[in-house]
Amino acid sequence: MTNVPNTEADNTTVVEASGLRKLWHKLMTSNSLIITYLRSIVSSQAASWVDYIVRFALFSLGALDAFWSVACGAFCGGVVNCIINYRFTFRAENCDWRAVVVKYAVVWLGSMLLNSYGSEALYKFVSGLAWVQHIGIKDNIVFLATTLFVSLMVSWFWNFALQRYVVYRPMPFDKYIIRLLGGKSKEQNK
Repeated sequence: MTNVPNTEADNTTVVEASGLRKLWHKLMTSNSLIITYLRSIVSSQAASWVDYIVRFALFSLGALDAFWSVACGAFCGGVVNCIINYRFTFRAENCDWRAVVVKYAVVWLGSMLLNSYGSEALYKFVSGLAWVQHIGIKDNIVFLATTLFVSLMVSWFWNFALQRYVVYRPMPFDKYIIRLLGGKSKEQNK
């Protein structure tokens, strides 16, 4: 008995592979809000892994105390996030990296402040509500819920929005940042 190729099955496989390639290409190149947001989630996850690996390694090896371990992990995660966003998420090759670093640092500082103060304020508010106390929700659960809520809000409405529309886009004030850091802007190089 001879093996006769099943061209219909072969064609289906080719079509499926072609569809996957098109989907992959769209995910990698689209500037739509949703696709860009999905790429930012990937970047954020990679940065979080670096953050936690560094903080755990520094703390568990006894090299640093908890505060400095967390600070170093956050710094390393932030650097990874900035680089991945520059190359992958927002593909900002048309922006001078010096301006991106400064704008990213400002947004990052704002994020830390909003997360810290926002979490504290919301925690105090929610834990002070009579009905929360009445039903007996434990403080650590209130803290977890309020911190998670604030973190998500800051992530969506501060970090992503400012990174998408300011940090990784050329801005009129970029030339001043570049000049302040001793570089020449594209306009000066002409």
